[in-house]
This record gives sequence, structure tokens and C-alpha cells, in this order.
Amino acid sequence: MSDESQELGITESKSHKPGEWYAEVVQKADIADYAPMGGFIVTKPRGYALWERIQDALDGWFKETGVDNVYFPMFIPESFLEREKDIVEGFDPEVAWVTQGGHDELEERLAVRPTSESIIAPFMADWTRSHRDLPLRINQWCSVVRWEATETKPFFRTKEFLWQEGHTAHATNESAWEEVWTRLGQYERVFEDVLAIPVLRGKKPDHDKFPGANTTTTVEALMPDGKSVQSATSHHLGQSFAEAFDITFADEDEEEQTAYTTSWGLSWRALGALIMTHSDDQGLVLPPTVAPTQVVIVPIWQEETKDDVLEYAAGIADDLEAAGFRVELDDRDERNPGFKFNEHELNGVPLRLEIGPNEVEDEEVTLVHRPDNEKEVEGRGGLVDAVDDHLETIYDKLYDAAAENLEDNVREADSPEEIMGTIGKHGGYVKVPWCGDQACEEVIKEKVSAEIVMQPVDDQGGSSAGVPRPPEDDDAVCAICGDPADELAYFAKSY
Repeated sequence: MSDESQELGITESKSHKPGEWYAEVVQKADIADYAPMGGFIVTKPRGYALWERIQDALDGWFKETGVDNVYFPMFIPESFLEREKDIVEGFDPEVAWVTQGGHDELEERLAVRPTSESIIAPFMADWTRSHRDLPLRINQWCSVVRWEATETKPFFRTKEFLWQEGHTAHATNESAWEEVWTRLGQYERVFEDVLAIPVLRGKKPDHDKFPGANTTTTVEALMPDGKSVQSATSHHLGQSFAEAFDITFADEDEEEQTAYTTSWGLSWRALGALIMTHSDDQGLVLPPTVAPTQVVIVPIWQEETKDDVLEYAAGIADDLEAAGFRVELDDRDERNPGFKFNEHELNGVPLRLEIGPNEVEDEEVTLVHRPDNEKEVEGRGGLVDAVDDHLETIYDKLYDAAAENLEDNVREADSPEEIMGTIGKHGGYVKVPWCGDQACEEVIKEKVSAEIVMQPVDDQGGSSAGVPRPPEDDDAVCAICGDPADELAYFAKSY
């Protein structure tokens, strides 16, 4: 390998130093960089393109299911925030406040939105008069700020992050629950069908639900380092926000009723999960669904074959672009093929097409898969269909590897020592019978920094509330305290 190729390489190991490795991949693959203010990042064009792919998929699904996009101010008057006490208590340590505008002190402090229920709910109240106005479904794509005192980890932990937040109002509790499951299903779909990441789906324990919510449902993704990522959440808010902000409506009998509300969101933490799940010691690995460049063509020539190779490669590039693939023809003269191979591997391009004089003569193309360097030769005729098949195969490889990691890392335990020992040795999820007492979680959390990240539920759709799934054994006892247990809980360390 040449010196110029070596300078592209990832120096840290994913298996030995995952934190340092992750930061290096994010920076060297031109996804993001650190901002001059601690806790903030700069998202570079290639990183933002990944976010746009997620955004495009979800936004389309939202609109297909009756959601309209809106935009609300980033500043929330303190008096609005205080109208829902659980929001104030839940976010107070993380709220950034604006106290001065220009040279003047503000009469009322303005919160930089940590979430937007408190400013959106009053307007939902204004827009809701009759049962005919319901369900009301709105969503905004924006950034929020939560002033956490944690080390910056791009996309996983930053003070400002991009997300979408949906807010809905419904005439009935059943309609609100249908909304909760619809959005959770869409989040599950974006992870499994767009990001090639299998997820677990369930609810948060009651003590860890969204402030002010009745129930918080979640999809959780397991990272290769054994930690869980809360990937997206969908909250059934009951009537607490509607009561606080007077979201009422006249029913069919002209009787005033209080609405039921939901909120749901996915942040760019999904990008962190994407990078962490698939990438390797050579750099970024991306599924074709989101890769800014799906196919890179690298012509390989000597001076006497240059014109023929470049002409052949350009024709293939034109055909693939016409078929709708995102293609780059890397015909740079100042870089050798080895450098190009390493650069495109670092940047996570799923499929590389190598074209030299032999391929031109035989009317063939050599195709190389990014995840595992598998090589195949395909004929020039029918190449468009072949590329489509190879990209599907690459997606399946990434999904299958992540699914195997998840399947292999769900374990069971029946004592505190076994829970802590399993997490300490293997990471991953530990499934246990649980009595429902938060104190039992604290026993584990204090010793190994693991917590209950998810509870599976029996009813994962329709109009019913999600009830925690009971253990298979009717006589099961809590793995921590030994009291009767009628719930299941998954312990894990988390981002």
C-alpha cells in the first residue's frame, strides 16, 4: 500500500477501542466534525445526505398517513413551559435559556426548545373546535437543544441535534393508541428496510417514560459493542397535555370533551446507529438505500489503453445513471487505483466496479462488494439488472450480520449476580422476570451502569394499550428481589 493510501486509513480498532474508532470514522469519512463550542458538531455534506435519506423515507410515510408538516419557533416562553409540570421537571436541568435580546433584558425568559409540546399544544387547542377537526396530525423537522453535561459523541450525544417531532390530537383513547403504534411501526420500518438494522420493539418502564406521558413505546437497536440505542420513541400522552393546554372539542352531541394526544420522534441518533452497526476497521460501511454514492466506477489503465478504458467506463456510468443509480466515475489522473480503492472503502461506497483493459476486451465488469470484498465478474449486457441484484445482496449481508449480532446477544438471567456478570462479560440484552419496582433496576444500575431499556408488549398494534408481556412461567419471580414477577424486562448498557 502506498503512503498516500495509508494516510486514509482508520488507525483505531472497532473491537478494541470502539469510541475512538467511531470518532475517527465519522471524521475521516467526512460525515461530521467537531464545532468550536463543546457539545456541538458540524454536519458535513455527506453526513447531511444520509440524514436526508432517512428524512425522505419517513416524511413520505407520514404524509401517506395523514400528517402535515409545520414549523414552530425554537423559543418557548417560560410561562408556556410551566403549564405542564412534568415537562418542567423532566427537562429543567437540560434547558438552555435566553435572557437578553440585543442590549435589552427580556421581560420573560425564553427556553430554547428541548421538545415542543409546550408551544405546539396551545395552537392545537386553537385549531380544535369540533370532533370533525380530529384527528389532528402535525410534524416538524427541526433541531432541539438539551444542555447535557456529557462528552460529545457525534450523533449519539450532542447538545443540539436534528430530529422530527410529531404531535397529534384524537377524539378517543383508542384512536390515540392506533397513532402510537402506527408511528412506532414506521420507525421500525425505517430501521429494518432503510438502515439494515433489526430492532426490538416494546415500551419503556413507567419510571423512564417521557415526562407527562402515560406510556412511552420504543424501538431499540443493539450496537456491536454490546450497548443499546434508543432509536425512536412514540408516546401516548393521555389527556394530561390536553387538560393543561385546554385541547377540547365538541362531540357529535355538542358536548365538550377533552382530547387525547400523542407525540413521537426520531433523531439523528439513527445516523450514529447506522455508522456504528455496519462500519469496520477500513472505514464507513453504508447500505445502498442511503449511500450518497451507490456505485463507484474505477477505471484502471496504462497509457496505451487509457482512451479505450475511459470510453468503456463512461458508457457504463451513463447506463447506470440512466437507470437511476447514484454513480461516480472516478477518472482522476492524479490518483492511482490503490488510493481510489481505499478512499471509496473509507467512504462506504457499497459497490465498486473495476474496469481495466481485460474487462474492455471481454466486455465484462469486475464488481466488488464493500462489506466483505467479495468479487464477481458480470457481462456488459444486462449489467443494470446485475448491479441491482448486487446492491440487494449487499443490503441483505448487512442486515443479516446485524440480525445475527442481535440474536446472539439476547440472554437470560435469574439473579442480580447473573445479570451483572452477563452484561460485564458479553454486553447485549439480558431478559429477566421483573416485579415492576424501580428499586430493583437501581441495584443493577449502580453496579454496572445498565438499566431497563425495553419491555416487550403483547399487543403491539391496533387500538389497545401495550401491556408488558408476562414471563412464560406463571410462578416466575423477580430476578433481583425474588418477589412475584408478572413482567419481562430487558437490561442493557445504553448510549
